[in-house]
Formats: sequence, structure tokens, C-alpha cells
Amino acid sequence: MAYTTIDDPSAHFHTQLYTGDGQSTQAITNDGNSDLQPDLIWTKRRDSGNSVHVADTSRGITKQLATNNTNSEATDATIHASVQSDGFTVGDAGSVNTNTGTYCSWQWKCNGGTTTTNDASSTGVGNLDSVYQANTDAGFSIVTYSGAAGNNLVAHGLGVTPDLMIQKRRNNANTNDGRWVVWHKSLAALHNQYSFLFLHANNTRSEDTSVFGAGANTGPNSETFRIGNDSLINGSGGTHVMYCFAEKQGYSKFGSYTGNNANSGPFVYLGFKPAWLLIKCAVGHTESWHMWDNKRVLLGGNPNQAAIEADTTGTDKGSSTPYNVDFLSNGFKIREDHDVINGDGDTYVYMAFAEIPFVSSKGVPTTAI
Repeated sequence: MAYTTIDDPSAHFHTQLYTGDGQSTQAITNDGNSDLQPDLIWTKRRDSGNSVHVADTSRGITKQLATNNTNSEATDATIHASVQSDGFTVGDAGSVNTNTGTYCSWQWKCNGGTTTTNDASSTGVGNLDSVYQANTDAGFSIVTYSGAAGNNLVAHGLGVTPDLMIQKRRNNANTNDGRWVVWHKSLAALHNQYSFLFLHANNTRSEDTSVFGAGANTGPNSETFRIGNDSLINGSGGTHVMYCFAEKQGYSKFGSYTGNNANSGPFVYLGFKPAWLLIKCAVGHTESWHMWDNKRVLLGGNPNQAAIEADTTGTDKGSSTPYNVDFLSNGFKIREDHDVINGDGDTYVYMAFAEIPFVSSKGVPTTAI
């Protein structure tokens, strides 16, 4: 039985749907079981082609990035304008607040915007200074640092080894420097620590010792992550953000599965019913990053077909069989033979957060749904 320390996942992660009103500002109030003041917000318009906006309280909530492109960070209060005790406020940009437009925001709690500065020369942790805020209960930290070239170790503040890391250079001078890179523990285990994916693109696995690995086939540890000398992750004069995640039993899981090209596809045990799921084909076929959640479901239940892409401006996919996934009380099951999520022999990586744990912190099984 899976035990957890997080009985209410909505205190740390929440999906919120809303409809735009076209006004200069609109307050979006979460409808989760617990209040959640977000520190990372990822917002996508569902009914029209717009960017997938990312903001956080470490960089400043009006500092915008987008996972579907390689653009530099831009200050824009017409997108994410502020956070509040249980939600956030958007401006009047069409990508977040067109009148009658439909939207989805995925939100994570970190440390309320309160950061810690790691002076590496003083603390002896790593060799490159960083600023981080961390939610160690939920296994999430936001790290900012300035590149210095060479191979470096950077403090992340989690207190445990990250299982997944997402990095973006904020002030890139060119497209290559602006690429989003993702390190996933499953790719490291199946291949090597240099393996990574691009979040803004549909490429399969890449590897490069100048990105992750820092010249040694050794990954992150409980204090630091390794970066190489590539300018996209550690360029001199570059400013960077890294989102670090560590698994928490009954709340989050990061892993992989192998496709079987059958309508009865793999079942993946999570130890919880998923509230949010991201899947990417890492080895085999070039496919986009697809996301599902427990709010955008179609017909009220399984299979969940309401996928949306993280790396494009595409809209909700709607009722389409390539995206059939069952959300179950203890994991998810693939229900389609398409290469998007189930190519024969292909390797898929996933990232999942819980709606409800399979077993509570008191060891009591939750109601199967």
C-alpha cells in the first residue's frame, strides 16, 4: 500500500478552468479543497491558438516565458498580473483574457516567493551561486542563477535528489540559447546522465555533455544539479531559471513506460489518481508534449481525450482517439495504439500529479473512482 504525507494534493498543485471577460484585470479564484497561492503558473487558451505562458514568483509574476517558443523573458502585466491567497489575476491580453475565451491554468505552490541565496563560496554547496525557493513537503523548487561558463554545480534547495528538471535561459541572444531543456531521471537511467529533451519542440532524446552532466556521467544529488558549458544552460552573462521536481509518494511521480501499439496499452501505477498528466515520446517517434487533467475531461469520464500540447499553440484536441487515457484510482492506462502515446517499442516519459492518493497518510485506502 502506498502511504503519503499529502492527503490533499490541491494544497500544492491545482488545475483551474476559467472564462475570459475581456476586462483590464480578472481575478481567478481556485476551486480546490485547499487554498493555493501559486508560485508557478502555466496558462493556456483552449479555444484559440495562443502561446503557453509560464510565470513564477522567483523571477516576478509579470515576467513571462512561453513553453512553445524560445523567446527571451518579457515583462508583461497584461498576462499574469499578480497572485492572491487562492489564485491569481490576469490582465487583458487575448492569450489569457479574451471575452468568452476558455482557459486553463496549472498551478504549483513553492514557498510564497520567499527565496534563499546560496553563496557557494560561503556554504560550500556547489560552486556557482544560486537563488532558490523550495517547497520540500511537495518536492518542488524554483532556482535562478547566472551563467559563468565551464562546468558547474548549482544548489537547488530540495534536500533530496530531483527526478525531473526544466531549464530556460531568460535572456537568450539567439534561438539556440533560448531552447527549453528537460532532464528526466528515466532517460538518465535508460541511457545516460547527459540525456535530455526539448520542451518547446517534438524532438526525441538528445545527449550532450555540455548541457547536463558537466563532463561526468553523474546526475544531480540532494544538494546540487550539474550543468555544462553550453550557453543555453550556463553561458557567461546568461540568466537562467530551473524548475526542479522530486517525487513524493501519493502526490507526484516521474517515470517511463514502453508502448505496445495496442488499444489495451500499458497500465502505469502511480499510487494516486492523477489530476494532471504529461506524456512525451522520448525514443521512437517525434511527437509533441501532451497534457491531460481532471478538469478538461470529455463526457464526464474515461477515456480522457482532452489533450493539449505544451510545445505548440494548438487548442484542446477534443474527442479524438489518439489521446485516449484512463485516469484510474491508482494510476493511468493507455487506451490507444497511436504513436502519440503508444508506439510499438517506443519509450515514453511522464510527469504526474495527484487528485487523491490511493492510500491516505493514516494508511486508509481512499474511495476508488
